[in-house]
Amino acid sequence: MESEYGSDTPADTQGTAKAVLDNLASWNDRADVHANGGYGDLGELVHNPDAVTGVARRDYDSIRPFLPNASLEGLKLLHLQCHIGTDTLCWPRLGAAEVWGLDFSPTALEYARCLADKAHIDVTYVEGDARFAADVPELAGHLGTFDTIVTSAGTITWLPELDEWARSIERLLTPGGIFMIRDDHPLLSALGFSGTDIVSDYKSGSISSYDMDVTYVTDPNNESSEQRLAHTKNHNWSHDFQEIIEALTSAGLSIEALREDEVAEWQSLPILEFHSEDDSWRMPAALPRIPLMFSIVARKSL
Repeated sequence: MESEYGSDTPADTQGTAKAVLDNLASWNDRADVHANGGYGDLGELVHNPDAVTGVARRDYDSIRPFLPNASLEGLKLLHLQCHIGTDTLCWPRLGAAEVWGLDFSPTALEYARCLADKAHIDVTYVEGDARFAADVPELAGHLGTFDTIVTSAGTITWLPELDEWARSIERLLTPGGIFMIRDDHPLLSALGFSGTDIVSDYKSGSISSYDMDVTYVTDPNNESSEQRLAHTKNHNWSHDFQEIIEALTSAGLSIEALREDEVAEWQSLPILEFHSEDDSWRMPAALPRIPLMFSIVARKSL
């Protein structure tokens, strides 16, 4: 895809920094939209102490077999790229004893703190770039103390590179600690999130830059200005499995599991159908089965 940073080529350092700032402005806008109707009525999630999002439930199912006693009981958890915290506040409900959330958007974190306060749930939120989480001042005193680190559903495509990200995860985990990522399958980037034809590189090293004034939850027929983004520039980086695995293993983590899933957390392809029973998106039954998401579980050595 053609962009001011080049056509499907890595951006230079200055261009990368500018692209990250563009994304930050867009995600500040997205936080306003998502917290004010874009994610629907958040009242049930906030006021029902048993409410857990579909994303958090599937994340937990992915990581639970690798936890001590298959439980979060007594564990300290960090949620990277937590956005407005709808999934983050579910982790204490799923048993975590101490929960932290990190995001680079101050606007998103304001909403996250508000939701946690309304739900009477104790979550510590900090502002920072997930690539350099271990260097965030509030986290610097907690290196090697997190039993579990999670990130999920539309995250690493917003990160220009993964080596520093993986090293931060390793530095923050306690010995024997578990990291889990569950995210959009790299194939979807090659499909341009638009259909079943390959339109872009599958391999790592590509940047796609585009203008978009709506978010992934905006009704295309909704012309309300409240559902539109003022900052429309977006930049995504492709990361294939080879890059993800090599970043994690080079940082000193061992891969415990890699899975591919046919369930999506958002309409990542226009042809996907919504399933209200579990709040998920899936391919129509008559079409070929393809992976829509993946999960990787990795462990820090003792």
